Amino acid sequence: MAESKMAIYGAIGANVAIATTKFIVAGITGSSAMLSEGIHSAVDTGNGILLLIGTHLSERPPSEEHPFGHGKELFFWSLIVAVLIFGLGGGVSLFEGIQHIRHPEPLTDPHWNYIVLGAAFVFEGISFSIALRQFMRERRPGPFWQSVTTSKDPTTYTVLAEDSAALLGLLVAAGGVYASHRWNIPELDGAASVVIGLLLAGVAVLLVREARGLLIGEGIRPETARQVRAFALQTPGVRAVGRPLSMYIARDEVLLTLDVEFDPNLPAARVAEAAAHIARTIRERYPMITQTSVQPRLCTPAAA
Repeated sequence: MAESKMAIYGAIGANVAIATTKFIVAGITGSSAMLSEGIHSAVDTGNGILLLIGTHLSERPPSEEHPFGHGKELFFWSLIVAVLIFGLGGGVSLFEGIQHIRHPEPLTDPHWNYIVLGAAFVFEGISFSIALRQFMRERRPGPFWQSVTTSKDPTTYTVLAEDSAALLGLLVAAGGVYASHRWNIPELDGAASVVIGLLLAGVAVLLVREARGLLIGEGIRPETARQVRAFALQTPGVRAVGRPLSMYIARDEVLLTLDVEFDPNLPAARVAEAAAHIARTIRERYPMITQTSVQPRLCTPAAA
């Protein structure tokens, strides 16, 4: 948990310094792309604060109204972050770029833009490396992109996505400033701002998709569910196992319910013992499955 917060703190610190510098230079040079980058960094700063709020709220202990805890608070705040990236980051950048294309203004001194963009790239790179190191430490085996899409920790994959978009946006902004000044076509600076807006909107859509799945009750991966069911079927006395029902109740906590039919000739004590063994072993094999409910049923002679 502390390591995930460290990635957020790193992103906030970098974005505060970068946003301030970008706005100052955008005012001096009149660059639309630089203004869009400033907006981007400002939005990322606010998003980091919202993720910290969500992390804090999700750590509250269970209560009578929330017996499984408040882990889904983090999913909710990650959705708010994605909406802000789409609306403020992407929307304002698109608007600013279109306005600059319609009413172009030549850049006055692009050298400051290059200095700020270079410094911002270094700081964003540091923030990205912190988030990437945390993600690689927690990722599951398999391809990198699959690990990103299956991650359930918004504090890590959101910062990773934001920093990736920021690094790409800086390259786009630098290209827009250079092309605009090199060929004296100020509309290209506005076009770069439009590209940055579309980039942010695309990242926001991906983050909304992830948050939506977790909020509406996303469960464990199908292969994990098959492994759980196969293990339960191998337990002595088990005749049939229903489809595992699961749901993420926090970023690293899963609720699992399993219907298990036992041999009708098995003594009640053995049934209870086997059900407890199944639940205990599942939790040992899959640490993220913290809440396990095995519902034992006696198989009727006809069904047997």
